[in-house]
Order: sequence, then C-alpha cells, then structure tokens
Amino acid sequence: MGALSERSEVNIETIRYYEKIGIMPAPARSAAGYRIYGVEHVRRLHFVRRGRELGFSLDELRNLLRLVDGHAFTCAEVNALTVEHLRDIRRKIVDLQRLERAMSDMAAQCKGDQVPECPIIDALFEMRSVAGGARPARARRRAEVTKVARPA
Repeated sequence: MGALSERSEVNIETIRYYEKIGIMPAPARSAAGYRIYGVEHVRRLHFVRRGRELGFSLDELRNLLRLVDGHAFTCAEVNALTVEHLRDIRRKIVDLQRLERAMSDMAAQCKGDQVPECPIIDALFEMRSVAGGARPARARRRAEVTKVARPA
C-alpha cells in the first residue's frame, strides 16, 4: 500500500478509508496475502484526489464513479452533477462573502483599547444570525426585550 500511496500522493490511512467506504475497490491479493494494486487503482485515487481538490464531496464522487464503473455514463449526466456542484460552490461563495463583510465590520469597530468593552465580543453575543437573513419579527422583539448579560 505504501507504493500506491506514493504513486497516487494519497496517504495510506485515506486509501484504507476509501476502501472501507467503497470508493476504492478491494485489490486482488497475492498468494502471501499482500494487496496487489494496479494502474486503475492509481487512476481512481487521482480521480478522487482531484475531485476533492475541486470541492466534490465523497458522495458526489461516489455517484460519478458509479457512472464510470457501470460504463453507462453520458456527458449529460456528468454535466448535471457538475452544474449542481457549481451551484453549491456559488452559494458557498455568497455565504463566505457575507461572513467576510461581518468579520470586517466587527474588526473595524475595534480600537484595541484596554477597556472591558470589546465590540467584537459584543457582536458575537448579538442574538442575530450572520448567515441567515432577517429573523421573524417575534424573535427580533424578544431579543430587544431580553438583554443578555455578558459574563465579567
């Protein structure tokens, strides 16, 4: 397995995990019981590693590999999975941009003084979600009425 790990640039524990969850097929065994890996194992690990670099989940890669393994895939099917993944990436980018703005706003409020009040800590104690949009009016009113005391 060490040679496969070196050739594929995937660590041994990861290869074992991929075998366990069915992403990697079980290798043939020698008469002495050693695993025998072929070129297809290396290619498959490269496929999975590259897919992970592109942000595909293991489930998404498993689905792509099922298409490949069954020799019944079409470019349209692969494209549909890729387009859905692209939508997920774009949603994540929007979420990350929202988080970046919130973090930037919090950092900009901090003067770095030696006072017990910290705008960053205060912002973290706020009862509103950064990622979620507007809260229902009832939740906003409850938050306005209920003052959460910050620990000393």
